[in-house]
Amino acid sequence: MEEEIDLILESAKESMDKAIDHLEKELTKIRAGKANPSMLDGILVEYYGSNTPLQQVANIGTLDARTLTVQPWEKATLEPIERAIINSNLGLNPQNNGEMILINIPQLTEERRKDLVKQAKAEAEHAKVSIRNARKEANDEVKKLQKDGLAEDQAKGIEEEIQELTDKYVAKVDHILELKEVDIMKV
Repeated sequence: MEEEIDLILESAKESMDKAIDHLEKELTKIRAGKANPSMLDGILVEYYGSNTPLQQVANIGTLDARTLTVQPWEKATLEPIERAIINSNLGLNPQNNGEMILINIPQLTEERRKDLVKQAKAEAEHAKVSIRNARKEANDEVKKLQKDGLAEDQAKGIEEEIQELTDKYVAKVDHILELKEVDIMKV
């Protein structure tokens, strides 16, 4: 019985960790006006007939706080990379100088910053829903154990532990969101 309880708690913690990891990945894609190579994560480039992640066909770096550089491994991939960046809906305007692609990150308007904060809040809400789902699954497992003979007061104690874990992770999400909001709104 103890082993099963530990498994339930470990599984819930793992699911909640995944929700936090996913949130952090999604928030790095929301740009705060500074050039960051991770902004181009998720862009796929047509490369020898298949869609390949941009990082696998080029070196992505920053020239300064407002400029990203994309240096392809092969010159032939310059145009497909440029096309992929334009089609990515990131609102970026790549310049191809024949050697590499330079991307100037425009200054964000107040309205755009507010939209990005809304986007960040939506991602945080998704993370909270995932955390609550992990709590529900863990509580359902505890109820199954209770049917198999787990004492009611022991079950209540485990459910309280799961709730504490949930509260801790929801607070973590709020903290991450708060930092991102400050980052976005900073001019």
